[in-house]
Amino acid sequence: MINEAMHQLGNEPSVIRELFAYGLARKAEIGAENVFDFSIGNPSVPAPAAVKEAILELMEEDPVALHGYSPAAGDPQVKQVIADYIREQYGVPATPSHLYLTAGAAAGLAITISALTHPGDEVIVVSPYFPEYKTWIDAAGCQIVEVPAQVPSFQPDIDAIAAAITEKTAAIIVNSPNNPVGAVYTRENLEALAAMLTEKEAEVGHPLYLISDEPYREITYGAEVPYVPCIYPRTIVCYSYSKALSLPGERIGYIYVSDLMPDGDDVAVAVAGAGRALGYVCAPVLLQKTIAKVIGTPSDVAAYAENRRLLTEGLDELGYEYVQPDGAFYLWVKALEEDARAFSDRAKEHELLLVPSDSFGCPGWVRISYCVSADTIKNAMPAFKALMESYK
Repeated sequence: MINEAMHQLGNEPSVIRELFAYGLARKAEIGAENVFDFSIGNPSVPAPAAVKEAILELMEEDPVALHGYSPAAGDPQVKQVIADYIREQYGVPATPSHLYLTAGAAAGLAITISALTHPGDEVIVVSPYFPEYKTWIDAAGCQIVEVPAQVPSFQPDIDAIAAAITEKTAAIIVNSPNNPVGAVYTRENLEALAAMLTEKEAEVGHPLYLISDEPYREITYGAEVPYVPCIYPRTIVCYSYSKALSLPGERIGYIYVSDLMPDGDDVAVAVAGAGRALGYVCAPVLLQKTIAKVIGTPSDVAAYAENRRLLTEGLDELGYEYVQPDGAFYLWVKALEEDARAFSDRAKEHELLLVPSDSFGCPGWVRISYCVSADTIKNAMPAFKALMESYK
């Protein structure tokens, strides 16, 4: 017999991808230029030229070696390059043995949650949060515990997180720059979180791990993005090159278990074991080798910054309420009614595809992905105006 839980999960696609699929169908019906699709975080900025050059160089190598297996945790030379980069960039004594290469941050998070928890444990998330966190936590047999962020800053609420920690708490997930809000967690806030977790560890009598989900680290607009392992030693970083290098479809990233962690060696081994158990071994080798060649290549944030300006100025003129994002490429906009899904459905009547906030664990908002063309934003403004007027 099939697994009923998996059947149910497969029958319930994510709201984001459901909207994205609707948008593809609608574009085929009325033309892409007439649909304003702000549903999915698919970078509109092309990958840097260095990526293409690196791939072309690699294609000249021995194809048998190039397309062969790497060790389960990744090519040792690639891991050394990444460890060197982490050490030079953040001042952490990173070692290759604490790195596990993955098919993006999604695989990294699923592996990490599995490595750190036992069935029945609790994992705390700061809401609003990326909806798939719940999927991966549920799959590990654990319970998700949602702790609302502070409003309007959307920084983690340290006192509320402290109150949510129990003897069953295994880990806390943080995501900065944040999806869906675009908030960047301040050094002061993260230091307060670290101090609280250190105290709580002594109280509950076991380690409390911090999982730092970082696919948007390089997409910022002047805000400092502190490196969490430097603030809280018991941190595991789940990183992806999808956004920084505009490679979402290539699925390449890594898990880094902080070398500052007291039990880091054991956690790194558990990560390798979880990767094996889940079948996440030998991340795409061509992409592993590509990353080693282009590591440190700067992201092109200028286009996103311009889109942020166009969108916020346009919505300001129309009277929408939103949270000014310091990072990522999402705008968190207050829905014009309490029911975010109903607001999103009404937006569809104007060919606006906006993701309702309910699936992010927070009612009353919508997420607008502005990693689109500037023309899409400009041409969408009459639709946003019509949407606003439909509520008057």
